[in-house]
Amino acid sequence: MSEAANPGEVIDTDVVIVGAGPCGLFAVFELGLLDIRAHLVDILPKVGGQCAELYPEKPIYDIPGFPLVTGQALVDNLLEQIRPFGPTFHLGQMIETVESIGTAEAPRFRLVTDAGTVFETKTVVIAAGGGSFQPKKPPIPGIEAYEEGSVYYAVRRMETFRGRDVLIIGGGDSALDWTLNLQPIARRITLMHRRDDFRAAPHSVEQMRGLVAAGKMEMKLGQVTGLRGENGRLEAAICRDAAGETFEIACDAMLPFFGLTMKLGPIADWGLNLHENLIPVGTETFETSTPGIFAIGDINTYPGKLKLILSGFHEGALCAQKVHRYVYPDKRLTFQYTTSSTSLQKKLGVA
Repeated sequence: MSEAANPGEVIDTDVVIVGAGPCGLFAVFELGLLDIRAHLVDILPKVGGQCAELYPEKPIYDIPGFPLVTGQALVDNLLEQIRPFGPTFHLGQMIETVESIGTAEAPRFRLVTDAGTVFETKTVVIAAGGGSFQPKKPPIPGIEAYEEGSVYYAVRRMETFRGRDVLIIGGGDSALDWTLNLQPIARRITLMHRRDDFRAAPHSVEQMRGLVAAGKMEMKLGQVTGLRGENGRLEAAICRDAAGETFEIACDAMLPFFGLTMKLGPIADWGLNLHENLIPVGTETFETSTPGIFAIGDINTYPGKLKLILSGFHEGALCAQKVHRYVYPDKRLTFQYTTSSTSLQKKLGVA
């Protein structure tokens, strides 16, 4: 596994997989067996999709061969399974534009993310679950005016916060993790939560309280009700405590972590003949109405569709066969079993 390429570099690849959840990860495996290189893009800052973000410790009972497996354990196993194929992950960003620069017979697409990453790819596999995770914005009047340079809903570059007075709002893992990660580089960190009770990992909460006790950061109880500053530059957050008293916290950067919501996002503008915010596909190859673009997992729809992870695995396997025809148009594909094919076993590093 490898990280994203340098910003501004055009990445030439066989396939871009949109979504790094279980279905996207298993597609890497099926494609890798066919010598197809994959790059994965996900708006989340980590691999695993809903399994890792929403229920990492929740047991799953309907994965074949696993009477019980947690969401995170499934993701970890999938990552181990695709390790021989060295996929590249581009996390914390989403595909904003898709431009067709090929033909129906020889598809080619130019994809650009909101972080400026550019791909030129022969095929696209959409494995985005119910869509992209979008941050829930706090109900603070006028917050939009500060979103360009003072209010951030994700940490793309830690250096952005070096030497700044940062206010982090929230009580979950994201709020606590970034409090601990940014504390060494920010000029000052303040964590605000509605109550003195956190949903984050106990170890993280313990570390945070230790920093507060040592005077290395502040923790405040209350809610942000307004922002102060001119020309989109934040100077202070106006807050209210449980007793209704108003106070201010001086800050020039704010990170509100109010959870995530599912939205289809820019995919809605890709011209894929959506049906009730889902992407219709054919069940032979799970190709969309646009040749070269496929959809697998919860984001697609077809007669008899079941929204199960195991269904997405099946869809990824069939999808890979058609992707191969686009990537290697002059190469005959011979179906092989991993149990008996020495060439496949060599690719997996077990021969």
